[in-house]
Amino acid sequence: MSVKSNSGRVFKTKWFVRFAQKQDITDADLCKAFIDAKRGIIDADLGGGVIKQRIARPQEGKSGGFRAIVLFQVAQHCFFVYGFPKNQRSNITTNELKEFRALATELLNLSETQLETALDAGKFQEVTCYEKNL
Repeated sequence: MSVKSNSGRVFKTKWFVRFAQKQDITDADLCKAFIDAKRGIIDADLGGGVIKQRIARPQEGKSGGFRAIVLFQVAQHCFFVYGFPKNQRSNITTNELKEFRALATELLNLSETQLETALDAGKFQEVTCYEKNL
């Protein structure tokens, strides 16, 4: 069953696309983080639609892997917007969190038409997730 059918759609920003490519983070990795969040397994709820999810390094576990800042609301859209290796940074700053919360308010309230326009303009890439494959 497709996750996007009734549980929102999953996107990654242009910045996150570059980060994921550089770190060998696959769409399947993002789907696993999304499915966990959808099931209530959230590594850190930062409030205002912002969560932090752990993503494992290839061939390793989550504890020493990556942290992803995700704009997420149950049964709504999900946006992967920022990531960092845990060994290079412990967390985001208070100012960054404020900015992510403001961005969450904006992106989580986009209409389908606005999302399609943003996709066509290359602002986001959509990730297709299928629960049965995870």
